[in-house]
Amino acid sequence: MSLSVPYTVFVAKQLEIQALKRLKTRSNMVGVIGHMIHVLQSERGASSIYLASSGRRFESTRLELIRESEAVENSLRDKIELELDYSTHSNAKIISLMAWVLLGLDALPELRKRVTEQQLSGSDSVAAFSRLIAGMISLIFELADAAIDPDITRLLVALFNLIEGKELAGQERAMGALAFGSGHCDNPLQQRISHLIDAQQRNFRIFLEFVDESIETKWQAMEAMPFADELQRLRNILTTAETDTLLDPNLSDTWFECCSERITAIWSVQCHMVDRLEARCTRLIAEAEAELLDSKGLLRALRESPPARAGVIDRFFDPELPVEQSLSFRPATGKDQDGSHSIIELLQAQSQRLANVEVELEKSKRALNERKIIERAKGILMARYDLSEDAAYKKMRAASMDKNIRLVDVAESILPLS
Repeated sequence: MSLSVPYTVFVAKQLEIQALKRLKTRSNMVGVIGHMIHVLQSERGASSIYLASSGRRFESTRLELIRESEAVENSLRDKIELELDYSTHSNAKIISLMAWVLLGLDALPELRKRVTEQQLSGSDSVAAFSRLIAGMISLIFELADAAIDPDITRLLVALFNLIEGKELAGQERAMGALAFGSGHCDNPLQQRISHLIDAQQRNFRIFLEFVDESIETKWQAMEAMPFADELQRLRNILTTAETDTLLDPNLSDTWFECCSERITAIWSVQCHMVDRLEARCTRLIAEAEAELLDSKGLLRALRESPPARAGVIDRFFDPELPVEQSLSFRPATGKDQDGSHSIIELLQAQSQRLANVEVELEKSKRALNERKIIERAKGILMARYDLSEDAAYKKMRAASMDKNIRLVDVAESILPLS
């Protein structure tokens, strides 16, 4: 087909549909990654109790969770393979993170073998699982940054923070299981648990900023469930226990069940959001395909009933028409109506819609970019002043409050120090 405005609009709409379908595929991948993280979190927690009890407890539970993890892993590998088949539509960072995730998945059998043979300490086991999960969360982060629709970007930003907060809750479950299982909680472990609790709240606070009222209601209902009070009681035992105080190992089951109930509730919210994400993609694709049909109709009408003269050109040569109006695209009326305005209106509507999308998309992606800046600044403070992650964050937050400026502005002032 020869180059023309309607043909160009037609091609643009086709490309938009392709991009939306790719987005739906990636949204589906986010759901599978989230599921993989969920099962690995459960396996990590069971492995902690297994190691803390010298292999006497949670052996059968752990083996059952391994089988579940392996099933989800096969699904995730299929999704990654599908993404690689269309790698020209991806970017190097996403593909590199996929390679990192695959490397971690390939190492899982050896990790499980070492846990079974009790060749790892509980903390080393937690760290090994957590590194793999961190790579998966980073992949979700990049997939969120590549979204092309503001509503989907907001959902992905919220989902990212929910999954990261849930991962911190999973680490808390694993570290608490080590403490109760071994019968003691030293000061470094107490500090780690306190940090995990604080960090969760930060993630969940951001999550709530990007969700609608229905999801917020689900979250509030979850926080009012009976396990919340029991969890707080057990947290107090862990974080206030003296170094030489023995903990009751029998509380490890109570702790694990309480934390698991909370994580399962968060998982339920996560599944609901993934469903919303896929539904939004499906709706956008259907709308775009309907618009494509309209574009085909325009093309057919132009071929079958070519205009007698170009109304747009007439306006350029009309001495009675102000220049600013002659340069603006506006539909013809009455007997001058020749169909060309349909294309112009389509272009105007499409341009306006894309402009609105860009504005909303920028708002949503700003949160992701600010998050990157804050994390980089936090890393600089940790390296330069030998601070823990929590101490570095508190230092930045204190500076933000003292100077009455945003946290990201504090972070940007720190970046030149690197």
